[in-house]
Order: sequence, then structure tokens, then C-alpha cells
Amino acid sequence: MPERSTKTTDPAAVRSAMTAVWPWVRDPDNEPRPSRSAVAAAVRLTVAQLGQDAPGHSVEVRVPPFAAVQCIEGSVHRRGTPPNVVQCDALTWLRLAGGLIDLDGALAAGAEVSGAHAGDVSHWLPVVGGISVGE
Repeated sequence: MPERSTKTTDPAAVRSAMTAVWPWVRDPDNEPRPSRSAVAAAVRLTVAQLGQDAPGHSVEVRVPPFAAVQCIEGSVHRRGTPPNVVQCDALTWLRLAGGLIDLDGALAAGAEVSGAHAGDVSHWLPVVGGISVGE
């Protein structure tokens, strides 16, 4: 069995990645979309931070095509589709991760949430708070 990675995220890198895309995340209708690589970095780092903050395997958070993580202690899932899933697009995830919306807001934006424990992810949000441009 492969050894689980013990690599941790750097909070400064997570904040920097979020700050780089924050104008668009905050106002996607009036700000240009950042580069794919900038969005991918922000998604990957915030998803990794969630996995670090809330270790476990009972909920899977998916942000295709950029990242997925199993998190939150509870029942362990090993095969097939996990019973507790939160899946959303990159903008919706970054708005969740930055505290602009809550899980109900994500649902309104089209996120898929399934399983009795999927909502437990809201306890761990926002992943990064207090972001402002020019930090």
C-alpha cells in the first residue's frame, strides 16, 4: 500500500494564490477571468488546505478538473463513488473557500452535494478568510 503523503500546504502560498484571483472571485461579472494556471493554483491549494485542516475520508470535495480531496473524519470510503460528495466548479469553490458564499449559496450556484455528511464540510469553511486585494 502506498504511503500517505505528509506534505503540508504553506498558508502563505494558499493566501497568495487566492489573492491573485480574488478580484475575479469577488466580482466575476466585472473582472476578467485570471489565467487557467492561476485559477488551478488557487483551487489546488485551497482544496489541499481543506484536506489538511479536516483530515479524514468521509466526504469527498471535487473541483473538476483541478482537484479533489477526501476529508473529514468519519466512515472510510474505499471503492466506487463516495456516499458524501461536494462537487462544484472552480469559481463556486473559490467563493466557498474565501467565505463569500456558504454551502446554501454554493447549491444555488449549481454545486452538487450528496450524502448525509456532505454538509459537514461547511464547518471547515472558509479555508482562507479576510482576503483583500493588495495584501
